[in-house]
Amino acid sequence: MAMNTGTMESAYFVGRSEILSWINFTLQLSLSKVEEACSGAVQCQLMDAAHPGIVPMHKVNFDAKNEYEMIQNYKVLQDVFNKLKITKHVEVNKLVKGRALDNLEFMQWMKWYCDSVNGGVLHSYNPLERRETSKGAKEVSKKSAPSQSSTRSSTAAPKSQTSHNARRNDINITNQSVKTSRPSSSGGPAYDEQITELKLSVDSLEKERDFYFAKLRDIEILCQCPELENLPVVEAIKRILYSTDDSASAVAEAQAMISQHQDQVAILNPISEMTDDGLKPDYQKGKEIANLDFEAAATTTLSPRQRIFDASDVHLSGSPLVTY
Repeated sequence: MAMNTGTMESAYFVGRSEILSWINFTLQLSLSKVEEACSGAVQCQLMDAAHPGIVPMHKVNFDAKNEYEMIQNYKVLQDVFNKLKITKHVEVNKLVKGRALDNLEFMQWMKWYCDSVNGGVLHSYNPLERRETSKGAKEVSKKSAPSQSSTRSSTAAPKSQTSHNARRNDINITNQSVKTSRPSSSGGPAYDEQITELKLSVDSLEKERDFYFAKLRDIEILCQCPELENLPVVEAIKRILYSTDDSASAVAEAQAMISQHQDQVAILNPISEMTDDGLKPDYQKGKEIANLDFEAAATTTLSPRQRIFDASDVHLSGSPLVTY
């Protein structure tokens, strides 16, 4: 089954925070950045959660640090894609570099696919148990354990200490108001999120820049062909390509070059000769001259006997030597 999505699909408009919360909730992890999943192990377990038991988790390495180790995880993922007949192209060379935009786009596609399978509902899937046979799974589980315990303890507050907690909250609010009046030197998660968003926008702009630069480079190579480089249109295109200013003067000069060439072609275009009023084209005149030359040569080559026969055909009417 073909599971490709276009770049304008709604799947690619899912935010980074939503992707991270979905991964952490589904696999009981504590990822803080999308690029932390560049090793391919998270993707493998997400496919295992969507299709339980289809991924050989003992081949997945959650402790992959080098590119060759990450590539092994993506090979496992590609084998799963082949089993499920998924035609999604995985750009491994870009994902292992750990760039935020590439990993975010691939995770957006993963969420779209997992949501399309059984409506995204996981039936009794235990990610910790499935991760036990994987390499580096213990370290990952240890990192995720404190965050999970903190969330559980925060939700299980005793009802008997409501008044005491209320007093504590009042004290905390006053302390927080004093702290917020002072500028924070460390920044905080808000600044980290802004930095990540700026990195994503920079990556998107770099991709767009490289795309249009490649197009201009193809046009330049085409204009440098020996068969085309002397054409007026190509010269006009070069004038625009190699202009150093941002004004519209280059476009105006290119249009002037093309119009000047058209005027020269109109002047140098030969006028067709008229065929009526006794005037004939050059090719007809040449043909008649050639026929006359051929007839003259034929008469000079006749034998004397043939000439006498031709002369006898002439009737000299009115001659005194002829008797009737």
